[in-house]
Amino acid sequence: LNIVLPFEQFSNPFVDNDKNINFDYFFVRKTIFLKYSQGFIAMPGGFGTMDELFETLTLIQTKTIHDFPVVLYGKKYYQPLMDYIHIMEREKTISPEDLKLLLLTDDIDEAIQHITTYVDKNYKTIVARKKWWLFEKV
Repeated sequence: LNIVLPFEQFSNPFVDNDKNINFDYFFVRKTIFLKYSQGFIAMPGGFGTMDELFETLTLIQTKTIHDFPVVLYGKKYYQPLMDYIHIMEREKTISPEDLKLLLLTDDIDEAIQHITTYVDKNYKTIVARKKWWLFEKV
């Protein structure tokens, strides 16, 4: 899911070009990210990454989205941010429960397990049944 920018943004080279979607507006891109996601992994990034991260955390805090796990991947990069988030908790501008779904890690397996725990507990996979088309099985 790419945003059309005059610089910086490019398609992921590991994704087929026919699977890329370009957006003109950030808010539409963020809405689609969250609508079709079951968790959020933030890698080190800039203002756009922070915007997406804090919008996600705000939606969790306001109970707009529920049981949505968030992983901050990269302890060295994100530790100062986590320190500040804990200051916010101490100052009571956020509650301790707001941090329950947030994980800071450098371990890929731990990140996957964190997401999987909430997905397994909160989502069901429904297998689509094959439909009939003119009395033939498709």
